[in-house]
Parts: sequence; structure tokens; C-alpha cells
Amino acid sequence: MITGRAVDALTARFPGVQSDEFRGQARVVVHPDSLHDVLAFLRDEHQFQLLIDITCVDYLHYRDATDRYGLVYLLATLEQGARVTVRTWLNDPDPVIATVTDLWSGADWLEREVWDMFGIVFVGHPDLRRILLPDQFTSHPLRKDYPLQGRGERHNFTAIRRGEA
Repeated sequence: MITGRAVDALTARFPGVQSDEFRGQARVVVHPDSLHDVLAFLRDEHQFQLLIDITCVDYLHYRDATDRYGLVYLLATLEQGARVTVRTWLNDPDPVIATVTDLWSGADWLEREVWDMFGIVFVGHPDLRRILLPDQFTSHPLRKDYPLQGRGERHNFTAIRRGEA
């Protein structure tokens, strides 16, 4: 299986990479400093050409979590349909990571969404700006410390109604 070979090669080349399997899907955890190199290795050496998604999970106050943000990259091969999940951990006060837009141009909007919702800064991103929320919005609403009712910012935005230009 391509995924098993790729994970074995990955753990041999990058010390400190942790791996496991769940329901036939390979998962690896890498240090943030080596994330870009790991993703490039999987793309170039093991045919994980397709970046399916980039997402984030905020683990604030979650059981015994020692890191706040779990940044997740989902990759797949086109020919075999193999998949691998690559995760790295980031923390406050400056959750930053290198962009992967140089590896996959489709990462552009995925990274913008993660920045918009969680505040993860992608260093080197060509156009890191809001994609879902208005430019005037100052918070990141998928963070666990963001209030459920918001912070009263909605009254500041112009309502867009059907039929109005």
C-alpha cells in the first residue's frame, strides 16, 4: 500500500514524526518547523498530488491537551486514492506557520479560511485577507474563547438584502 510505504519513508527521513493508522487511514504528526518539508516530500516523492483540505481544531480547555491549535492537512494520491492526514500543533500568542501555496496553488483559499476563522497566520501567503467575514471584523469566531453571541460587532456591518444593489 502506498500510504504505508510513504509513512515509513517519512518517519525514516524526518526524525520525530509520529504516525498511526485509524480505519485504514494513515495519520502523521509533525513539528511545525518541518511541516513544509514533510508536505513537499509527500507530494514529490510519494505522489500525494492532491491537497484535499486544510482545517484547524481549537483544543482550548480540552482534557489534557498541551497545544491549543491542531492544524490539519488532508492529502490524497490521484491514481491509487490513498490518503494521509498530516497534523501539526500551534500555540498562542503567535500561531504562525509557513504557507504551502508554493506547493499547491489551491491552498490559497484554504489558508485564508483558516486565518479568517482561527487566526492562524500563514507566513509567505500571497494574499492573506478575510474570505468569509467582512474586512471590518476583528476576531476569529471559531476560536473556543469567542463568545457564542458574538461581541456585539454585527450591528456595525451593513445588511445585504435581496434585490438591493
